[in-house]
Amino acid sequence: MSGEAKLVYDDGLTAYDFGGGHPMSPIRVQLTIRLARELGILDQLTVVPAPMADDELLRTVHTAEYVDAVRRAGANPDVPDEQHGLGTDDTYCFPGMHEASARIAGASVEAARSVWQGEVLHAANVAGGLHHAMPNRASGFCVYNDPAIAIQWLLDNGAERVAYVDVDVHHGDGVQEVFYNDPRVLTVSLHESPTTLFPGTGSAGETGGPGAEGSAVNIPLPPGTGDAGWLRAFHAIVPDVLRAFRPSILVTQHGCDSHVEDPLAHLTKTVDGQRAAYLALHDLAHELTGGKWVATGGGGYAIIDVVPRAWSHLLAIVAGKPVDPQTPVPEAWREEVQIRFGRVAPLRMTDGRDPEYVDWSSGYNPGAWLDRSIKATRDVSFPLLGLDPTY
Repeated sequence: MSGEAKLVYDDGLTAYDFGGGHPMSPIRVQLTIRLARELGILDQLTVVPAPMADDELLRTVHTAEYVDAVRRAGANPDVPDEQHGLGTDDTYCFPGMHEASARIAGASVEAARSVWQGEVLHAANVAGGLHHAMPNRASGFCVYNDPAIAIQWLLDNGAERVAYVDVDVHHGDGVQEVFYNDPRVLTVSLHESPTTLFPGTGSAGETGGPGAEGSAVNIPLPPGTGDAGWLRAFHAIVPDVLRAFRPSILVTQHGCDSHVEDPLAHLTKTVDGQRAAYLALHDLAHELTGGKWVATGGGGYAIIDVVPRAWSHLLAIVAGKPVDPQTPVPEAWREEVQIRFGRVAPLRMTDGRDPEYVDWSSGYNPGAWLDRSIKATRDVSFPLLGLDPTY
């Protein structure tokens, strides 16, 4: 056990529901919690209900105008508000939108508060990670930006330096936008290239605004990047920039839409590679922040075969008792999937892959798109953080 850990969760978090057929289904969170319970992971966590963020807390990141617009959208879901990104093709309106979204924000703040005030070492909100929401508009299925609100709470309550690492397949554009000019926050995002995937941002050259140069680190990855390439990029950049920044606390976003089976993107990671990333972030939290770690969910749209296993691994690591990848998926959970969805669920907590990678120190291959991307990020970001990109 690496220290007492908390999960902020109650069924109200799955009221965030854009309706049948939308990829951002609350079923993925429900199935995650049920699988984690069957595996005994929840027995290792203190589980507490999610408080609802009030307007004052939401307005630390979002404008008052936008919060009012979200409340109106939830009361009148048939009336789109394109100015605020509500009722668009990706972010539908639904009854109670404000309340459901504010509860997810409150859950992430509660996780951050629990860690920062020393109640637990680690805390998680797997329903969170809604990283695309902007201060005055919704975007990419995200209404309120819970990671940004949690980070702002940490800053307002004494955290001197907060590091945010986003491993979702999509660029963490909303969190970057909120803190782009704030040198107290380091945002690091590994994502599919903006030339091939929404939101079209996150190039290596986005490094932070005036007075905060080096506070944004972006690692755009080629389509088709799998476990070995993703982990090569991660280890070539993330540990070094976090060590240079010296964070007081680590906040992470764990969208698992980088998986090969995800229907909305083009990377080829496995659950095994995702688990390796979670373990690496856990270890960096213990190396650099005394273990202070806040983990959120994020994207992930292979809602049966991928999301529940990936996030159950995450919760087990948060709890300090990682699940062996060879562990059988509990039969009761597999039966529920068969009955509810007519699907044959995975047999084990692994995709049968060994997430090995070749370390950057082995040499640079200029003929590989991946290596050119890694080098571009190192070349522009490392000097701004006092690091040698050639090391």
